[in-house]
Amino acid sequence: MPIARVGALCLLALLAADTAIAQNSDRVTSPNGQITLTLFPSSASGGNLGYAVDFHGKRMIEESKLGLEIAGQPELGPDMRLTGSQMETVDENYAIPVGKTSSVRDHHTSLRAEFTDASGRRLTIEVRAFDDGVAFRYSVPEQAAFEQVKILHESTEFTFAKDAESYPLILDGFQSSYEDEYQLRNVSGLHPDWLIGLPYLAHEPGVGWMAITEADIENYAGMYLRKSAHFGDFVLHAELPPRRDEGGRLEPDGAAVVTATPFASPWRVFMIADEPGKLIESNIVLNLNPPSKIADTSWIQAGKSAWDWWSGDAAPSVSFKTGVNTATMKHYIDFASASGFPYMLIDAGWAAVDPNTPKDGPRLADITRTAPEIDMPELLRYAQQKNVKLWLWAHWTSVDKYMDQAFPLFEKWGIAGVKIDFMNRDDQWMVAWYRRVAANAAEHHLMIDFHGAFKPDGLRRTYPNVMTREGVMGKEYLKWSAQVTPAHNATLPFTRMLAGPMDYTPGAFGNSNLADFIPRHVEPMGLDTRAQELALYVLFESPLQMVSDYPEHYEGQKEFDFIKRVPTTWDEVRSIGGLPMQWISLARRNGTDWYVGTITNWDKRDVKIPLHFLGTGQYVAEIYADAPDAAQEATHTVLTRQNVDQNTVLDVHMVSGGGNAIWIHPVGQR
Repeated sequence: MPIARVGALCLLALLAADTAIAQNSDRVTSPNGQITLTLFPSSASGGNLGYAVDFHGKRMIEESKLGLEIAGQPELGPDMRLTGSQMETVDENYAIPVGKTSSVRDHHTSLRAEFTDASGRRLTIEVRAFDDGVAFRYSVPEQAAFEQVKILHESTEFTFAKDAESYPLILDGFQSSYEDEYQLRNVSGLHPDWLIGLPYLAHEPGVGWMAITEADIENYAGMYLRKSAHFGDFVLHAELPPRRDEGGRLEPDGAAVVTATPFASPWRVFMIADEPGKLIESNIVLNLNPPSKIADTSWIQAGKSAWDWWSGDAAPSVSFKTGVNTATMKHYIDFASASGFPYMLIDAGWAAVDPNTPKDGPRLADITRTAPEIDMPELLRYAQQKNVKLWLWAHWTSVDKYMDQAFPLFEKWGIAGVKIDFMNRDDQWMVAWYRRVAANAAEHHLMIDFHGAFKPDGLRRTYPNVMTREGVMGKEYLKWSAQVTPAHNATLPFTRMLAGPMDYTPGAFGNSNLADFIPRHVEPMGLDTRAQELALYVLFESPLQMVSDYPEHYEGQKEFDFIKRVPTTWDEVRSIGGLPMQWISLARRNGTDWYVGTITNWDKRDVKIPLHFLGTGQYVAEIYADAPDAAQEATHTVLTRQNVDQNTVLDVHMVSGGGNAIWIHPVGQR
């Protein structure tokens, strides 16, 4: 047969196959036309329900399997046909009380695709496509085929079109605090035994940047990823932690989710952009959550907080015995008041531990009766006199047992919020517990900071009193290790922070280079230059932001003026540039003022900062830069001021481990 004829027949066959798939698929495209998710019914994809994602017309996620494994049932997904679909476009704006933008635009195209298998079981796949990403979720309607449901596993796959470079957070297991370093691995090089936490960042050369995470986890388990066991392929699978009860005991049959129809899974989210910094600008995770359930949010206030845990046991140059006692806490309240900070966080140790605590759990006294050296009535009186509100630390087991008694008492005391610690789980029971805490706290005008926590999922849109959470290897690790490096700092905005605010606790003023660094609990050091430490207040999003060092370490330091001034909630965020593990530069706006934070890893670096985001008119830039000798003397900075406008391009030089922090304000404003 002539070669030309063979080619023609192949082309016709391909066109016929494409036509068949098109007739048996549904697709949804972002408003700007650049992102598309296509659903493939089983008849079009080898017996499996599937999907694929394209960006700029290029395949980003190859056809990947969808489905749910349900106890006592055949898998829900294979051999399903499309029986109906509905499209809708949404374009609306809403305000949030605190966050990286004060107003959020929710502009997306949505699809509800209904599928049915031969036995009549029904499954709906919901899709929403935004200009900054796309998401889908499973929705199982009420039906006679099954009412009670035990989900053993999801069949969800993520098949990369190319062997992407990625930045996994590899965890020891499902019971995790998410506190570790991110690695650089190709998808093909991931080990099947590794459990990967979300968000998961990847770069497909020639296609774009993508982060996989999830949103609106309600009555479900959190999701993780695991590499396929097939050598060399680019397939990741969804993993769900097994369900546990309040005591941590596993569900007998190993089910991950126990529920009833109708129900919906969390959204499986793809954040997508040409550059990694653009992912930071996205509000897709918020947009995939229900609106606020708190009608009056006026009491939810962002702000910085003094904090005793980092340094409280050995504050220098004071006339009293330091520790978890009334004198030390008053000292920090004085510091917060003098600095204009609205909050002081009293960490672990303030509450008495009942010596007769039973084996089955704590007593109410564990979170309401103060330790012998803490006079809580006096601290409450003193803080009110100083116009400072208190936050209190609590172990989650105590909160779980006595929330209904403790939260009303905290409200009566005038407590601003509660830092709740050591959950280290995101199974179905614990996910529901987070929501119960958020709702109960909102009833008593309490803000929440979840520590020992899983990554954010946008709960803060529905309950904006959830200000921040940990789920990150933060500054505290420098008390016993050298893990929190400038490279780690330059990675977090592109990874963990994509999911939402993170309580990293910056503010170390005992800065050091790597050669001189010593991990220590007394007078802990910051493994970066002081200019980088300032920049972290711009780079790291957290409406509740710690100022972690001794009050004495800030005295007489010109850089402390920047910390006092920099906001913790914003109207706008702009990416200037950067690459994970290397460097990052972000600009954030609050009112008419802009703040720019730029940091580098251990490589000295020169970066240009174009100020095209400024409005018209003249501005003054106050620049805190690494001093020429900052690589050796990490606390040294140089403060300069210069007139700038939207046509200005600033040249920023950073030493090894260095940074740069800028406050830009209209001329005449101080």
